[in-house]
Amino acid sequence: MRISTFFYTIKQGIVNIWKNKMFSLASIATMTACIFLFGLFYMIVINFQSMVKDAESGVAVTVLFEPGISEQRIEEIGELIDARVEVSRYEYTSPEDAWNYFKDIYFEGDEAAAASFGTDNPLANSASYAVYMNDVSMQPALVTFLESVDGVRRVKQSVEVAKMLTDFNSLIGYVSAGIILILLGVSVFLISNTITVGISVRKEEIGIMKLIGATDYFVRAPFVVEGIVIGLIGALIPLWILYMLYGKIILYIGEKFNFISSMLRFLSVEAVFDKLVPVALVLGVGIGFIGSRITIRKHLKV
Repeated sequence: MRISTFFYTIKQGIVNIWKNKMFSLASIATMTACIFLFGLFYMIVINFQSMVKDAESGVAVTVLFEPGISEQRIEEIGELIDARVEVSRYEYTSPEDAWNYFKDIYFEGDEAAAASFGTDNPLANSASYAVYMNDVSMQPALVTFLESVDGVRRVKQSVEVAKMLTDFNSLIGYVSAGIILILLGVSVFLISNTITVGISVRKEEIGIMKLIGATDYFVRAPFVVEGIVIGLIGALIPLWILYMLYGKIILYIGEKFNFISSMLRFLSVEAVFDKLVPVALVLGVGIGFIGSRITIRKHLKV
């Protein structure tokens, strides 16, 4: 494509937007609202997912060993655990550590009772590994493997907690997909209406262009540019609004609701917008492109 043709296409696409100001503004406003809602929902979802991930990181499978097992075998089991893809990390608790922890919790303020045990360790066979997972949904496969390892007496798992976190993650995914599809449908519909008006207004001009030999691409391109520009503007406006609001909202929650900020860790502005900006821009431009292409194919007989 020649440079002159390229700039002509861009110019005509912008002129189309200006000629149909009311419809274009309506499309931009709706696109802005849709991308704003998408961004708002995205920020809520990604923070929830981060919080669920933090909760998952605290869910561990406890591996207890057979009585009399050697330290060497315990180390070998640790190596087997470390090699598993499900495992993010594991921590070893010796019988001595287990006994000291037990004394601190259950004999607090009654040191004499704890001292009565002398050098005896009632938890001599309580060495264990606490195994933390990359994804709590991997727990069943990991437990099945651990139960088959020679030297493992018992594996304790948090079945209900793991199921709840897995179900919650699935629910977030389904709701997100549903809302995104609805927003996409509304945006494509409105951009389609705007392009349709532009085609109606320029129908006679398009006919003349075809008679003097204009190619289909030359005729269609300005409408595609129109849809892309509308989508781009409709994405940039809500991104700016959301960027200004997110930091203030997090700061406000931290100042007014200290108990919430102490329990929940919100993602930083950078962490959220590093992903939100490209996603929203691609979404806006993509909706504009798809909406204009569908409309042109349907209404423009060239």
